[in-house]
Amino acid sequence: MRRECSEPLPPELVAALTELAALIAMSDDEVDLNEMPEVKDWSGAVRGKAYRPRQEQTVLRIDAEMVACFDAQGARHLTRLNETLRAAMLDGMRRKKSEPV
Repeated sequence: MRRECSEPLPPELVAALTELAALIAMSDDEVDLNEMPEVKDWSGAVRGKAYRPRQEQTVLRIDAEMVACFDAQGARHLTRLNETLRAAMLDGMRRKKSEPV
């Protein structure tokens, strides 16, 4: 069941939403990009920096000494465990790709 908002939106938010709707309705050729010059040098760009893989909650049995090792390194031990597993996965994929057929 959807609840209706009992308070009206602030005028600045209404103005921003109106402007956004007008921009969405414009074609690409109509958008003024003068204040936003085209980027020609992409040498400092990092591919996949904003990519965040979807995570899934699951039950995983891990040796107690593995958990203790990552836990002893401090906070975010599950994140580090995930990063280690990802690095091993990517390394295995690279090795499989470079193996002669």
